[in-house]
Amino acid sequence: MIYIILSICCSVIVAILLKLAKRYQINIIQAVISNYLMAIVLCYFFFKPNLNFITTNAPWAIYLSLGILLPSIFLFLAASIKNLGIVKTDIAQRLSLFIPILAAYFLFKEDFSLVKFLGLGTGFLAILFTFIRKSENNKEIKNWIYPVTVFVGFGVIDVLFKQVALNKAIPYTTSLFTIFCIAFLVATIIVLVKVINHRTKIQLVNLGCGLILGLFNFGNILFYLKAHQYFSKNPSTVFGAMNLGVIALGTLIGVLIFKEKLSVLNYIGILLAICAVLLITISQLYAV
Repeated sequence: MIYIILSICCSVIVAILLKLAKRYQINIIQAVISNYLMAIVLCYFFFKPNLNFITTNAPWAIYLSLGILLPSIFLFLAASIKNLGIVKTDIAQRLSLFIPILAAYFLFKEDFSLVKFLGLGTGFLAILFTFIRKSENNKEIKNWIYPVTVFVGFGVIDVLFKQVALNKAIPYTTSLFTIFCIAFLVATIIVLVKVINHRTKIQLVNLGCGLILGLFNFGNILFYLKAHQYFSKNPSTVFGAMNLGVIALGTLIGVLIFKEKLSVLNYIGILLAICAVLLITISQLYAV
């Protein structure tokens, strides 16, 4: 259970760091570069990837897609936390699990139980209630693009990572290392273009903050994988505890520490999100 708790804490700390980035005027895209550099180093140290498996037969289309999506969605994640807060962004990220579930139903023709359908329906109601406000101006409506992109983006990323996991010819951690390298290159190219166009200047403080960000970002992945190894016969325990834990802890941090304002409807949305995750977990655990 300690691995699940550590993974939850690392995930929420990443959100806190992105929230603080606004306060201290940290350039996120520059931080993303060193974030993936740290991930590459730690991935190499902890997982010992065997690069001999990476040949022309590797699923390069998926690798490249993930390498581009990861830093891109990371920027939307930061923007969502900046504009809408930790609570709503964490829920959007956690409920993105419904994208791979829908993909399983429509693309891979998996059988669905009544409980899973109820979980999906509850999840979409949760999204509606979490982001709805009594009155919204044009700026607030435009801000919806951030959590919506986080929701869809992380869902697509999850689907792609599941496809990577299905490739038994290449160890998952070796694929992960390769994807991090591509993401690092993509982020570096974006920053170099901005520097060449005189739109930004590289600052060491941004890179330093990115290293800290990368430490906790990788910690989230490492402890999540270790939790799945420990609960190998009951992955639904990890799935449910992780998502519920992040929603609960993220809500507490957002409301109590950062004083994020939520309406009664938003709190109903949070409760619905918890119910949705519980229903999906139950459907996977008992296959009813």
